[in-house]
Amino acid sequence: MTQTLLSLGHGYSARALARRLIPQGWRIIGTTRSAAKARALQAEGVEPLLWPGDLSAALAGASHILVSAAPDPTDPFLAAAPGIATGAPLWVGYLSTTGVYGDHQGSWVDESTPLTPSTARGQARVAAEAEWLATGLPVHIFRLAGIYGPGRGPFEKVRDGTARRILKPGQVFSRTHVDDIAQVLEASMLRPDPGAIYNVCDDDPAPPEDVLSHAAHLLGLPEPPAVPYDEAEMSPMARSFYAESKRVRNDRIKRDLGIRLIHPDYRSGLQSLLAEET
Repeated sequence: MTQTLLSLGHGYSARALARRLIPQGWRIIGTTRSAAKARALQAEGVEPLLWPGDLSAALAGASHILVSAAPDPTDPFLAAAPGIATGAPLWVGYLSTTGVYGDHQGSWVDESTPLTPSTARGQARVAAEAEWLATGLPVHIFRLAGIYGPGRGPFEKVRDGTARRILKPGQVFSRTHVDDIAQVLEASMLRPDPGAIYNVCDDDPAPPEDVLSHAAHLLGLPEPPAVPYDEAEMSPMARSFYAESKRVRNDRIKRDLGIRLIHPDYRSGLQSLLAEET
């Protein structure tokens, strides 16, 4: 029997998962708002489904559901397609963010840490997690750290000279390569545990300026200039990331899902990205 994944909001992380599943014979249905993106998905072996639209047939045939869309301000699929909760999938995955933990001034957090988001985006994610868990479906929550991977690395900005090392004492982020997100999702699909919550991140939380410095080193280019946080020109979105500092533990994905990270730190991840480019 063909297993079918309905990917609601088929974006960057979902595409990485599809690349793992399609060669195994999975049928992937992915929603998109764009006709141009629909054509691109089709070229990748994904059946596109324009959204907003009728999800009833896709829901009826889906053995698994992945939810990648951000709340705006509530979950767009639960708000517009209440029939989701009447389906009978074997597994539902909701992609959330480690932003739900809020600011911990560089201290460690894990899945049991109380949720104290300090941004509106984090607060919306907390509400969306609760909404999905309340559906009664076999929901699994994945709290993703900062995502990078092919097309989302620091090399382009370092090369063109626009990269800046924003210096904020004590600031540290956790991050994750998109290939590790995909392997965690697949492992969870093979070992369903409804209600489970997983942090998805690497082993090496680090200051963001260290990542840029290492990227420049790999390229053989000068270190990007340093700018104090208080003097940096940043978008409101970028500045909101700097409002929170924490180190995220990933013990649960290793213990419960048997994960061995492909890229356990940003050095491994950046080296891989550069190798793929060349």
